[in-house]
Amino acid sequence: MDFDLDGDLEAARELASEIFADLATLDRVVEAEKDQGGFDRTLWKALADAGLLGIALPEQAGGAGLGMLGLVTVLEQQGRRVAPVPLWPVAVAALTIARFGTADQVSAWLPGILDGSAPVTFALEESTGDAGLAATRTPAGLSLTGDLLSVPAAREAAAVLVPARLDGTTVMAIVPTGGAGLATTELAATSRESRASVRCAGVTVAGANVLPSDGEEVLSWSRRRARVALAALQTGVCEQALQVTARYTSQREQFGRPLSTNQAVAVRAADAYLDTEAIRLTTRRAAWLMDSGQEDAAEAAALVAKWWASRAGLRAVHATQHLHGGIGADVDYPVHRYFLWGRQIAFSLGAADATAAALGDRLDQAPPIGAPS
Repeated sequence: MDFDLDGDLEAARELASEIFADLATLDRVVEAEKDQGGFDRTLWKALADAGLLGIALPEQAGGAGLGMLGLVTVLEQQGRRVAPVPLWPVAVAALTIARFGTADQVSAWLPGILDGSAPVTFALEESTGDAGLAATRTPAGLSLTGDLLSVPAAREAAAVLVPARLDGTTVMAIVPTGGAGLATTELAATSRESRASVRCAGVTVAGANVLPSDGEEVLSWSRRRARVALAALQTGVCEQALQVTARYTSQREQFGRPLSTNQAVAVRAADAYLDTEAIRLTTRRAAWLMDSGQEDAAEAAALVAKWWASRAGLRAVHATQHLHGGIGADVDYPVHRYFLWGRQIAFSLGAADATAAALGDRLDQAPPIGAPS
């Protein structure tokens, strides 16, 4: 593949960069965290008006038709500004509905996603223990009971796309958040974005809101894209954190010379740069495979990208914070926010070890020792 962006993707990147630069300044990010519950509604509306909420959707579904590479391009820019909007879960939910939903589901939910008025978020975080939703059939459709531990923007969303267990199988349902029996509880997320736990106590879901396709297939397809989306977000987070650090270490003097002239500082910054580039390239390759219809290859590639986003991304944001010295530990200093986002992304949808284990399960055998990579 060609890792350079084509003209359409370059234009999308420039547009996204301009919007995030204008509306996701540090002051506005802080305001959204403190006064808007971690969801910047003004920025969300601007992204909708610019057509960026549907950048990955096919044109026949009302989107821009730029696929996963288009979404990756925009998410990189969001990460650079640590902008508090639920772009990745809503975009993945929209792609899933467009790919697996009925014509009625597409017409009912995608317009509100595209214009920003009725976002549909996705409950994709792995559950532990008894957490998760159980479904039973009713004359009206399904009844859902259980807990979702952490759902992005659940309080602001018009609906949540959820997996549920039904007679030993998985079903996917679009659950309106205003229904009886559904309750959300605000969570204090590491990244300070809007997140909530969701409790369903006999929530009725009409049959018209149940996706007709096999739930395991849908979940696998969607999680693949979510991993790549998170890796793209991490790319932007690490890239900007590194730029902030390069500026700081070049200007901050110690013993009469800039910090950046110290070999240990330069080497650690270089390692963080290589880590960031590894995330970027593996992410773009996974997105390209998806856009090319190579889903089998994309499954492993998405896991590789997410592994780099988790392991190397965490390593990079730690490095940028440490290279700031004592000021890097100041929770009000800008670089600390990148550290928080880096940690949130690293542990979302599985940390590095869990991701490596999932990747190992896909390998027929371990590569021989000394084999070329």
